[in-house]
Amino acid sequence: MKNTVITIQQAKERGEKITMLTAYDYSMARLIDEAGINMILVGDSLGMVMLGYEDTLSVTMEDMIHHTKAVARGVTDTMIVADMPFMSYQTSVYDAVLNAGRLMKEGRANAVKLEGGKEFAEHIRAITAASVPVVAHLGLTPQSLNAFGGFKVQGKTEEAARKLLEDAKAVEAAGAVAVVLECVPAKLAKLVTDQLHIPTIGIGAGADCDGQVLVYQDMLAMFGDFKPKFVKRFAEIGSMMKEGFQKYIEEVKSGAFPAEEHTFKIEDEVIEKLY
Repeated sequence: MKNTVITIQQAKERGEKITMLTAYDYSMARLIDEAGINMILVGDSLGMVMLGYEDTLSVTMEDMIHHTKAVARGVTDTMIVADMPFMSYQTSVYDAVLNAGRLMKEGRANAVKLEGGKEFAEHIRAITAASVPVVAHLGLTPQSLNAFGGFKVQGKTEEAARKLLEDAKAVEAAGAVAVVLECVPAKLAKLVTDQLHIPTIGIGAGADCDGQVLVYQDMLAMFGDFKPKFVKRFAEIGSMMKEGFQKYIEEVKSGAFPAEEHTFKIEDEVIEKLY
C-alpha cells in the first residue's frame, strides 16, 4: 500500500512505529522501497555523502530536484520527503512556496522538509495552503550549524527545552504533517511526541518518537570508522564493498576475470576470414 501523509498519521494513532531512511538515487531508492520502508528522506545530507561537501550549506535547489527526481523513479510505495536547502525558504514566504512547489512539481516529492520552529510557522502555513505537505525539523538543525557553534545536542536546559516544545506545537498548528527531532534528549522527545497529534520522527532522539530516520550510509557502515552516537550499524556494507572491489582488481590483474563463461563466442572460420 502506498505510504502517504494519511497512512503515517494513522500509524501514529495505532501506535505503530514509522520507518524512514535517506536515499539520493534510483538504485538505492528502489532497494529501500522493496524492503518496505514507510518514508524516504532525500536529505540535503546529500551534500556530504554524495557530493563531498563539508556540510549541507552548499546544496542548491537544482541539486535537490535532480536527486529527488532520481529517487522518485525508483519508488512505488514509499512516501518521498525532500529537504528544502539552505536559503531556499529563509529569504521570504514567497520563496518558500515557490521552491516547495518546485520540489513537488519537478522533483516529484510527496512532501518537503524545512528546518526551524515558530519563526517559520508563516512559511509552513503558506506552503501547506499551496497543497504541499510539510515536515518540520527541530532540535539540531544542520543548516544552523554556524549559529549553534557545531553539532551539539539541543534542548538540554529548561529554557531550550521549553522553546523546543513551543516550536513543535507551533509547527503543528501551522499545518506540518510530521516533525523530525534531531539530537534531542530522549525524555524531551517523548514529551513532545506525547503532546503532538502529528508523528515525530527521531534521529538521536530516543525510542519514544513515533518513528526513526537514519542516513543509510551511516547504518550500513559505508564511511569507515565514523559513527555518530545515535547510529546503529545494521550491516557492514562498506567493508564488503571494499573487499569486492579488491577481489575484482586482483582477478583482472591475474587474468582470472573475465573467464570463459563471461565471454561471447564466434566461429573460428569467421575470424580466419579476417586475416
